[in-house]
Amino acid sequence: MPLLDDRAAVTAHDPSGFVGLVEDFPEQCLRTLEIVRGTPLPDAMSGVESVVLTGLGGSAAGGDFAKGLYDTQSTVPFQVNRDYHLPHWVGIRSLVFAASYSGNTEETLAAYDEAKGRGAKIVAVTSGGALADKAKADGYPLVVVPGGQPPRTALGYMLMPVVYASDKFGLLPKQDYEGVIATLFEARDRFGLARPQLHNDAKQLAEQLSGKVGLLYAAGAWQAGVANRWKGQINENAKEMVFTHVFPELCHNEILGWEGSAKQGVASWLTVLLLGGDESPRMLARIAATFSLIEDKTSFAKASGFGESLLARMLSLAHFGDYVSVYMAALAGRDPAAMVAIDRLKAELAKIDAPA
Repeated sequence: MPLLDDRAAVTAHDPSGFVGLVEDFPEQCLRTLEIVRGTPLPDAMSGVESVVLTGLGGSAAGGDFAKGLYDTQSTVPFQVNRDYHLPHWVGIRSLVFAASYSGNTEETLAAYDEAKGRGAKIVAVTSGGALADKAKADGYPLVVVPGGQPPRTALGYMLMPVVYASDKFGLLPKQDYEGVIATLFEARDRFGLARPQLHNDAKQLAEQLSGKVGLLYAAGAWQAGVANRWKGQINENAKEMVFTHVFPELCHNEILGWEGSAKQGVASWLTVLLLGGDESPRMLARIAATFSLIEDKTSFAKASGFGESLLARMLSLAHFGDYVSVYMAALAGRDPAAMVAIDRLKAELAKIDAPA
């Protein structure tokens, strides 16, 4: 039996039950919809000319998906801000989603204060902490989600409120939430532990990536947002390096980097194409031509999203990557929940902030 078909082997280095949190993603999205539907939100948000989601790490991941929706379905520009400070143009005609799963992310709290000072409209999404306290005190709409798990496993909690609120405010068209949830349950069936490796694309891709340097090539702009999610999940869960780029931009720079790749000390490259299923014939032709030029430098794999709506395709592709990351952790014998380097960094920063 392949190791990845043995649940006990997959979870042998997972004392906190991290894999179970990955498996819970479809239910998490369903729970979040119930929460946000029961949250008091304005019926409209008039005068909005720009939207920003400010957050870091797993709390900001939903922003990349929301941006994909806005870029393809809205007339209002959307930007993800991963910093202490907001772009200078954010002001009274801006809507700012302040997203911090813990509610205590220092960069997000600083950006919240800036948004408030500039008179921006604000919606806070959090499980509690200082962000919830601020939003309550200031009278801004607040969506409170369940806490107590790693932020990178809370994508549904942090994304669905943003999409639902944007939908309700008329900034996005109505979304097919029921179709999205059905697609996610299907994704779990396709990629989850119960499906044997022989018929499981996520397990097979994890085996291919294990021990190689992975390159995630996104077949377009929204796919690049999903590729960023894959990168973060593989970095944090599998504790391995992986890099991303996007078509067509990579055809104007990175394609030349392959000329010297054999002398860079990498034993084996694997290039994974992330597809959404809605690529144009022109884009597919460009990808095929590019791969024909580098086929002697790297091996290839692909991962595809599926579903009727763009949101379904984005999230099914993301859930695919979630499983790949925990399978890679299992193959390497690593705890997917461990955050040793991040914890050490926070401890060092706390020393700097501590009074003398």
